[in-house]
Amino acid sequence: MTSSTTSALRVLVVDDHELTRCTLKLSLEFQAHIQLVGLASNGKEALELVRKHQPDLVVLDLHMPIMDGWTTSQEIKRKYPQIKIVAYSSVDGGKAQAQADGAAIDAFCEKGACTKSLLEMIRAIA
Repeated sequence: MTSSTTSALRVLVVDDHELTRCTLKLSLEFQAHIQLVGLASNGKEALELVRKHQPDLVVLDLHMPIMDGWTTSQEIKRKYPQIKIVAYSSVDGGKAQAQADGAAIDAFCEKGACTKSLLEMIRAIA
């Protein structure tokens, strides 16, 4: 993203819970500076959508079936190091655990936090 006034931040949401995906979809679509480029329910789907859309930022759950967020973050950063990743998880001590497990994340937001906090974090790291 070169300028917040000239282009929208392209965001991909990855979470295995449909309600979370839908809630984030609605929240992000109401942000003038954000363009939602896709929704994925696991890491394997996420990698395909990242390849296809090359988002600026990925909001990524850490615990998912098929391919978890730790593995997914490492794969995204290996292939697309410029993409920012916000881990969005309800994992107890998730930030510390994500760092200890080698997750390649740029920021961590607890799922229990309000949506405003997530949006502020997205703006801050974008």
